[in-house]
Amino acid sequence: MTHNIIFWLASVTLLVSTQSCGEQDSRGFMPDHPRVRVTSLAQQSQTTALLQAVSVVNQDTVWASGHEGTYMLTVDGGLNWTARILPGAEMLEFRDVEAFSGSTAYLLSAGTGDLSRIYRTVDSGDSWSLQFVMDHPEGFLDCMAFWDEQVGIAYGDAVDEELFLLRTIDGGDSWDRIEKSALPDAQVGEGGFAASGTCVATDNHSRGWVATGNGENARVLYTKDRGETWNSSVTPVVGGSSAGLTSLAIMGGGDVLAMGGVIGNDTVLTDNVALSEDHGETWTIAGAPEILGPIYGSSIVPGMPTATVVIVGPDGGDVSLDGGMSWIPITRETYWAVGFASPEAGWLVGPQGRITRFSLTDNR
Repeated sequence: MTHNIIFWLASVTLLVSTQSCGEQDSRGFMPDHPRVRVTSLAQQSQTTALLQAVSVVNQDTVWASGHEGTYMLTVDGGLNWTARILPGAEMLEFRDVEAFSGSTAYLLSAGTGDLSRIYRTVDSGDSWSLQFVMDHPEGFLDCMAFWDEQVGIAYGDAVDEELFLLRTIDGGDSWDRIEKSALPDAQVGEGGFAASGTCVATDNHSRGWVATGNGENARVLYTKDRGETWNSSVTPVVGGSSAGLTSLAIMGGGDVLAMGGVIGNDTVLTDNVALSEDHGETWTIAGAPEILGPIYGSSIVPGMPTATVVIVGPDGGDVSLDGGMSWIPITRETYWAVGFASPEAGWLVGPQGRITRFSLTDNR
């Protein structure tokens, strides 16, 4: 089952410096490329916990979360981070964080049974309300996404051979399981990979998507009505045990990227990016990344002149300037999640509290 796959990565010393992508150095930054210039700044996260999720509100306000009950907030673009541990939740792994402001954010913990939970804060993390606790002993939450502060969805591994999706329409005061009649049938063993909190995505209107894994086929579930009803489509990314999709990037105009690979197979180059041009109803293979192994997380980069997406995983990070058709390496450090507010303001997070601010410049 997907929730039995635990990702443990080697520790890497975090150094603080500004680095343009010149000769590759001990931190794994890649050389300049004629198409794009990348600059980076390793920031002090005030934690050594594995960070698995990041939510970028704007160029100043960013949340991150990870293991050991850890969550973090900056309101000055990362010059200063405040890292905290949620009291009584030291054993939880916060693999998703979704924020709307410096005050309001949601945390999702992934784990078997009651280790899967959803919390909400409205006072910048000074206090948290526990909104949902998994009541099935084999249940396992993977990720969540919101259309606005009131309406959102959370996805978990299939329970009793039925897909597991939660929906809230009241800011999380109640989370209700979506009825089986509104969902496609589950594949045997189908679930998700709680890698970076990006296996669920929403748009600015009523569409939403879920990336699934561990089933015979790597599928995308999609809705057109804010989660009330769902359909599914099969992608050409490899499926099967410990394989499938981990992350979604919504590029607009109907274009969607679904990404993943074989979890734990970190040294093989595979076709693990699929492109849809019709909001997720049909899929074709896109360009193969430069990084080896699976993709854990992804983010679009708003404000670039072309459809730009950054991906991260065990082997580092790549950027695509053409909507996923080709990829350029930007780092060879391990990262789990990525989020961008603009070309000048993006954050990559990973093991040992690693958090790095990246900026991109199109050189054309």
